Amino acid sequence: MEDRNYDAGNIKVLEGLEPVRLRPGMYIGSTSERGLHHLVYEVVDNSVDEALAGRCDYIKVTISEDNIVTVEDDGSGIPVKEHPTTHKSTLETVLTVLHAGGKFDDSAYQYSGGLHGVGVSVVNALSEYLEAIVKRDGHIYRMTFSRGEVTSELEVLGESNETGTTITFKPDGEIFDTTVFDRKTLENRFREMAFLNKGVEIILEDKREDFFESFKYEGGVREFVEYLNRNKTPLTEDIAHFEGMQEDIDVEISFQYTDGYSENILTYANNIRTPEGGTHLSGFRSSLTRSVNDYARKFNLLKDNEDNLQGEDIREGITAIISVKISEPQFEGQTKAKLGNSEVRGAVDAFFSQKMSAFLEENPKPAKAIVEKATASRRAREAARKARDLTRKRSILDSTTLPGKLADCQSTDISENEIFIVEGNSAGGSAKGGRDNRIQAILPLRGKIMNVEKAHLDRILNSEEIKAMITAFGTGIGKEFDISKLRYGKIIIMTDADVDGAHIRTLLLTFFYRYMKELIDEGHVYVAQPPLYKISYGKHQRYAYSDEERDRIIKDLKDVKYKINRYKGLGEMNADQLWETTMDPDNRVLLRVVEDNESTSTDDTFALLMGEKVEPRRNFIQENAKYVSNIDV
Repeated sequence: MEDRNYDAGNIKVLEGLEPVRLRPGMYIGSTSERGLHHLVYEVVDNSVDEALAGRCDYIKVTISEDNIVTVEDDGSGIPVKEHPTTHKSTLETVLTVLHAGGKFDDSAYQYSGGLHGVGVSVVNALSEYLEAIVKRDGHIYRMTFSRGEVTSELEVLGESNETGTTITFKPDGEIFDTTVFDRKTLENRFREMAFLNKGVEIILEDKREDFFESFKYEGGVREFVEYLNRNKTPLTEDIAHFEGMQEDIDVEISFQYTDGYSENILTYANNIRTPEGGTHLSGFRSSLTRSVNDYARKFNLLKDNEDNLQGEDIREGITAIISVKISEPQFEGQTKAKLGNSEVRGAVDAFFSQKMSAFLEENPKPAKAIVEKATASRRAREAARKARDLTRKRSILDSTTLPGKLADCQSTDISENEIFIVEGNSAGGSAKGGRDNRIQAILPLRGKIMNVEKAHLDRILNSEEIKAMITAFGTGIGKEFDISKLRYGKIIIMTDADVDGAHIRTLLLTFFYRYMKELIDEGHVYVAQPPLYKISYGKHQRYAYSDEERDRIIKDLKDVKYKINRYKGLGEMNADQLWETTMDPDNRVLLRVVEDNESTSTDDTFALLMGEKVEPRRNFIQENAKYVSNIDV
């Protein structure tokens, strides 16, 4: 353990706390479920920062039966002595003054994540109740708060030779849309944090469902890559792992290739995920491309008349973690989605170039496999380009020649128009008959589209159904994708509410995620919610979108005689019913498809559900079948 010299003098005060309750979204992103979980992350981030400083190796998070969270660590404990600026205890200052924290003092923390000192005071401001217990200086101290205000002054509970901080808080129901924590969300986050901080133990206990799990990984990000690839088939047996300092920047990189067709590169700066990448990703990519091409040239794996392999070819099938720790990270945007430090690019490039070149020369078998996979990717990419060029000559992918099966809308204003991707000609007929043809276009698909998780782009472009979608959307695909050419503001997947419909929806989402991800990122992809039941009574009818809603309607009807119809497919509805229940913008329910950028599980989920490996999928079905209450086979 390093020096524990962290006291009141390390805490600096910048401004007051008042704005937090007025505009909570500015500090935690939103007051939705995502913002709620941010409260936990901010407290845990403080404990992890203690671990990074060498003062903590144990963190425990407990969720009580009534959604009260306790975060306990064995760090040095928040200082309690009088603060030189506020003349209040440092504990009170940290918890009640915005921007008061040790992260503003380089001598307290070399690296830190969190909200740079904002975190714990924001949690206090947005909690109905918060209790802080601190062990340090031979004593145990306690203080309580409500909505940022002190409710009990600092008191000494007893003596202790241990050190650490325990924060217990209850989120404020006046602020948040929900105060119910999702255990799976927290579990994914803490697993990720434990991977990024090898040797640090993070324990999650959920007393609501008798759940207890400890996350501790001595292998760090090497084990992270192994975990991410557990549902994939590795191309190279060993996981490459490089770690060291470069120009005062702590760099850790692990990677492994699989037989898949997509890349999965996760980047972090000071434990904060940067889903939009940044300078550390740029340095890695340029170095990887150069190193592999240099190796291929040196050992004649590329012919003299062949062009260099492109970066996208070399990255096909790679799973990689890039983690950097720097003293003053600069994040672009309020959500910290991208790292902006210019010096990081050169540092990561130089570090990885040296390590990667040595790795390739010392490991000829995996090196050759990487080059062969990249070469195969290039052949497929060139075949896809030729297919695009050929089909353009036939006007099939020309955005001026729309597919014949498309029933287009009159409006060209993407702020109002939308396209429904409909399963089958029967449902397509009802949708065409029921739509508002001014703003609603209909594209019926015949059967199930190709599973793009198991195919190169050249094969994908031979699918008539996929070509019809690409042409209708107008954006192009792959490198040529241009969202400014999008013809519809909403792309709505409308499938039957049964197993086949769910499979078609998953196939479509896989295609969008792998080849048109910007459509999802920019909020253009939606899923329609057709009703499951029609309840008829007298001359009236009501629709239920779930079993629970059906039961509520039946309960409301009491002694009225009624009849229930269970819809098996969209084709069973006439045009008027489909419009009224599923397509009418004034009455329908749409689910927008979003990716949780704070989660690492999206790529993992598609690999599990749609990838080559059968065993993980079978295990998933067996483990989760008990949660399916109503299924039509």
